[in-house]
Amino acid sequence: MSSPQGLACPRLPAPPARLAEAALFLDLDGVLAPLAPTPGAVGPEPRRTRTLTQLTQALDGRVAVVSGRTLAEIDRIVDGAASAASGVHGLERRRADGALSARAPAPSVRTAVAAFEDFAQSRPGVIVEDKGLSAGLHFRQAPNEAAAALTLATALADQTGLTLQPGSMVLELKTPGADKGVAVAAFMTEPPFNGATPVMVGDDLTDEAGFRAAEALGGFGVLVGPERPTAARYRLENVEAVLDWLGALASLAAEEKEARA
Repeated sequence: MSSPQGLACPRLPAPPARLAEAALFLDLDGVLAPLAPTPGAVGPEPRRTRTLTQLTQALDGRVAVVSGRTLAEIDRIVDGAASAASGVHGLERRRADGALSARAPAPSVRTAVAAFEDFAQSRPGVIVEDKGLSAGLHFRQAPNEAAAALTLATALADQTGLTLQPGSMVLELKTPGADKGVAVAAFMTEPPFNGATPVMVGDDLTDEAGFRAAEALGGFGVLVGPERPTAARYRLENVEAVLDWLGALASLAAEEKEARA
């Protein structure tokens, strides 16, 4: 295991049960929702929606979903329980007050989508996801295609100047200029997040930039899933453990608010 400085460190502990003035930045797939065979297979779930709603109220709005999915997909899956959210790895963002911002899509995303569609046409189980700002190539249902998919995506990145973003059984070519760390840092300059302690919770390589941003701003990252080299300080085992932890944080924060009232 590696620390934020790249040095060997002990196995990561569970995150603290109590956090004062925390601002939570939560990935979606693999963190708030189990990974599914296809992107569309993930949908709303009552416990997730209830937990996010209670947590946002208890933390006075200091909760944002920071995902590779689009804002529209985030809203569908969390059933509107996240006022603040960032989609497509930081390329689009909605502030807590509802204000929207987004990068202009690189024209070469269309080239990537077309090349991915050609690749998937003769490979059953490979799925192409067109997010406008990025192109995703999913091979969870065709793991034997991983090497060929990486070869194609790497060549396209070199050809187009798009940013190659590896994920969990997915390769994404996205418009350059932002990542989850950029999104976390931007939220932290705005109400209600500014002045709080940032905590980024994520599961895969796309979340490492968020872990590093949280650490640089005085907070920390929480890795979800198996142990691996990471910039996160803490770890939770799976989605159920995440929801348990978030529920406990919401209850404690609500109790503290009531005691101060």
